[in-house]
Amino acid sequence: MFEIDPAFLATSEAVGDLALSQVRLHADARFPWLVLLPRVSGARELEDLADGERAVLLAAILRAGAAARAVAGALGRPAAKLNVAQLGNITPQLHVHVIARRPDDAAWPAPVWGFGVAEPYAPTARETALAAARASLGL
Repeated sequence: MFEIDPAFLATSEAVGDLALSQVRLHADARFPWLVLLPRVSGARELEDLADGERAVLLAAILRAGAAARAVAGALGRPAAKLNVAQLGNITPQLHVHVIARRPDDAAWPAPVWGFGVAEPYAPTARETALAAARASLGL
């Protein structure tokens, strides 16, 4: 049975479900950041997905990229670059980060991991971000 690692529940909010993955908004207002969690029990690596599932995940990554850009635009910070990463060093459950970046963001040009302290979204900004992501993803 698929379960979301508690670390994701503590640091993100559900946007909605795509064909294979749950999409979540990472709770750091400094970066328009979505996380895809494939609903495949026990998956830790891309190789744990079937060929067809990997293709579905790639399509979801592209959709999440458009959604991260939509979130960035809705928050008045249009994205210049997308960062896509599948790390899992700390939280081994298979997940993919899709982050909209810009040269004036807090961590540019370095990676966002381990940079500073996460800043929570103000309630209206969080709702704006969630609405933009859902609209872009058709959810």
